Amino acid sequence: MTEAMTEPTLGSYRRIGLAADVPFMEGRNVTVAGRKIAVFNTARGFRAIDAACPHLGGPLADGLVADGCVTCPLHGMRIDLDSGESVKGDDRVRTYRVIERDGELLLELELEPAAELVDPASP
Repeated sequence: MTEAMTEPTLGSYRRIGLAADVPFMEGRNVTVAGRKIAVFNTARGFRAIDAACPHLGGPLADGLVADGCVTCPLHGMRIDLDSGESVKGDDRVRTYRVIERDGELLLELELEPAAELVDPASP
């Protein structure tokens, strides 16, 4: 999968690729709005989390998927794909909502609040 398109597709959703590009029980990396995200095709549907393990930065998309979790390939930390929490409860990654529509995957991103504009000439 390549970097996602930057324009919004449905409100806060962004197109991230084709569902067929993520094999069943595997993960793939995408980059959306500068964020690296791992997308998984699971028995319960598509799931997405931050791409790096919070412990050693391992590539979570390369981990083994089983029982609703992904196992980091570097040191074995198991992360629940629904909550983003490690099975031991000592760490977590951010989760994202993914929907499939007409064979395409759409990822929901929270819209960042716009920076307040300040007039540099004002006191």
